[in-house]
Amino acid sequence: MLIALIARDKHGALQTRKDNRAAHLAYIEETGVVFQAGPLINDGEMIGSLVVLEVEDMAAAEQWAANDPYAKADLFDSVELIEWKKVVG
Repeated sequence: MLIALIARDKHGALQTRKDNRAAHLAYIEETGVVFQAGPLINDGEMIGSLVVLEVEDMAAAEQWAANDPYAKADLFDSVELIEWKKVVG
């Protein structure tokens, strides 16, 4: 199952993102369930994340999201998890 995680950073939290980026990327590598990922950008600045997870079920996606170093650093203002279907690419 593919799950899109769409997260919006708290306003003014760019330094929190930068401070935790290495741990976030290591978590992605370590867990092995990330299908695609990258930051959301506004005016050249990172303001959130889009992560597509390939997991067994929504519970696994929720667990992955809760253990992401960005989430543990309280970076996000909002996080949405929604099933996603790959059609192109």
